[in-house]
Amino acid sequence: MLEEAVILAGGFGTRLRDVVNDLPKPMAPVCGKPFLEYLFRYLQHQGVRRVVLSVGYLHEKIENHFGKRFGEIEIDYFVEKEPLGTGGGIRAGLTKCKSEQVLVLNGDTFFDIPLSRLESVQSHECRVATIALHKVQDASRYGTVEIKEGTPLIAGFREKDSTKKGESYINAGVYIIERQKFLAMTPENTAFSLETDFFIPSLEKSPVCYAVFNDNPYFIDIGIPSDYQKANEDFRQFRY
Repeated sequence: MLEEAVILAGGFGTRLRDVVNDLPKPMAPVCGKPFLEYLFRYLQHQGVRRVVLSVGYLHEKIENHFGKRFGEIEIDYFVEKEPLGTGGGIRAGLTKCKSEQVLVLNGDTFFDIPLSRLESVQSHECRVATIALHKVQDASRYGTVEIKEGTPLIAGFREKDSTKKGESYINAGVYIIERQKFLAMTPENTAFSLETDFFIPSLEKSPVCYAVFNDNPYFIDIGIPSDYQKANEDFRQFRY
């Protein structure tokens, strides 16, 4: 069972400035509560007992609200003095973890999957990470992920293409990371993108696995204003 998680919570929330101009994006209010609280409730239900928040912009707002504990979850913080990007933020958070396999989440998305199914995909072939993929009907607003059919391996990543219509897989922002291997392969105190600067260059020598959930689990990205409004409707009946 995954007991430790890192949450990337340093986002500026640029696209949400009209509605949330004085908070870090994961603290955007959804049905009267910070979005981050829903992630904690989900993680607690899944058995996670320790979370490291990789924070930056207005981090005091997060620390003052949550402190050192949420229910059964112990909370620790890594404060980025300068923005470290997705890869650098994950690396920073992992330095405060002890488990070999660590769950990693984006702080502005929610993908309602059973973590046990994601763990079951992690295998000896996945030397660094397993990524949860979500199938969308319209991929025009997302970067997409290509898979090697018949294998559990990712073939590549593609930048967002507003002309790309139809079904595609997207990175749902949920990962299992092999902590020691990731730390050994990445630079300390350096800003870098998880996909562009780490996954893409290392796909051949360090295969990355994927997990697809065909039962269409709930997915929301509050960094997109229309999804933020949708979350304020959907989370009235949040099940955790």
